[in-house]
Amino acid sequence: MSTRYTDEEWAKFITEVEKDVVVSKETYKCPDLEGPALAATIDHTLLKLDARAVQFDELCAEARVDGFATVCVRPQWVQKCVNDLKSSSVKVASVIGFHEGTYDLLHKAQETKQALHGGASELDIVLNYEELKAGNYASVYSELATLRLQAPHPVLLKLIIETSQLDRAQIIAACTMAAAAKFDFVKTSTGFNGHGATEDHVRLMAACCERLAISTNGQGKMRVKASGGIRTIEDALKMLEAGASRLGTSGGVWIVKEARETAEQTHSLSPPSVHDRRGSRPSLETRLFTDY
Repeated sequence: MSTRYTDEEWAKFITEVEKDVVVSKETYKCPDLEGPALAATIDHTLLKLDARAVQFDELCAEARVDGFATVCVRPQWVQKCVNDLKSSSVKVASVIGFHEGTYDLLHKAQETKQALHGGASELDIVLNYEELKAGNYASVYSELATLRLQAPHPVLLKLIIETSQLDRAQIIAACTMAAAAKFDFVKTSTGFNGHGATEDHVRLMAACCERLAISTNGQGKMRVKASGGIRTIEDALKMLEAGASRLGTSGGVWIVKEARETAEQTHSLSPPSVHDRRGSRPSLETRLFTDY
């Protein structure tokens, strides 16, 4: 596939974008804690290599009960989850090039084909951030555009940027590549490499999405997915208030439970004590509290 611009032309365009990115300190509106909208922001995630079939049955059952946006799994588990979620509104997302992103295009294309054949509605694709850091923009764009052609709309594509490995300018470059290739989301991290989502990175990515939407008159504006280290309702609200509209977490069940308890406390004269609430919290050894 031909590239859209040379590396030098991409660098010039990215520099122009960077000049116009203004990071907002505003607090974005969060979903009502008492309604279903909070759960609908969550991609309920299980990506452990040693996960067993019964764990995916449990994952899908939890997603049905709480009404999560998707379950997010590796390509080989997509078809099972699609079958488990029949007749529900929960979609199945899969990861491509996970978790390093350095797999070649053929490998990513094969995983994409496998995930789509299994019934995936969304794909979280890991950026080859080493190529981006080297300034090989034409190569990065060519890969992303090829995968977009292989997975056309209405499949949603999210680009996992791995923000812990990039500086401000490189994050803006990654967002620019994603927008040019017509991705739907940019996502903070895999949860496997360095720190996860931070408020500053989410705000920067949200600002990039705003800036890049100008060139398309707001059509196809990208959104932000925060992922990595989101385990509590406090974590979730911080990311949503910073500009995320989707959350990747294996702690979705606990987050929704905490949200309900928080909402209930606002209507109760005798709310449960912090000790009482923590007493029912799952231990850190359970699947709910892995980053992936």
